[in-house]
Amino acid sequence: MGLHKILKIIALILSIAGVISLAMIVSNGDDAVKATGEGLDGFLYIAYIIFALVLLFVIVFVLKGLLAGDIKKTLITIGAFLAVVIISYVMADGVETMMKDGKILSASGSKLISTGINAFVILGLLAIGSMAFGGVKKLIAK
Repeated sequence: MGLHKILKIIALILSIAGVISLAMIVSNGDDAVKATGEGLDGFLYIAYIIFALVLLFVIVFVLKGLLAGDIKKTLITIGAFLAVVIISYVMADGVETMMKDGKILSASGSKLISTGINAFVILGLLAIGSMAFGGVKKLIAK
């Protein structure tokens, strides 16, 4: 039996278990679920199993692709991404901030959030720049 058939059987079993769990949640009613969370455990366990399987397959196929492909290019790309994150961290500023619910966001937490925003902006600008460069290069080549 091939991997595809095994995966179809596993998907069918998990789908049936999910439908049964959903039916149990619906049969309990909104009030019981909101008050006690009764019936959610099975649904959550199914979600955890599916998440673990997806994560496992992603890791396996990424590693398989890395070993089959050019590892040098992959390491260069990972290094460039880490350089962007380091530059973003150096550019970030961390200030204690009062949040809406009255809690205080620490300076280190604020710095990490600022790092993420900076990295997003840098990577976005690089993506836009590479698309513009490719478009201009294509126009010049014609």
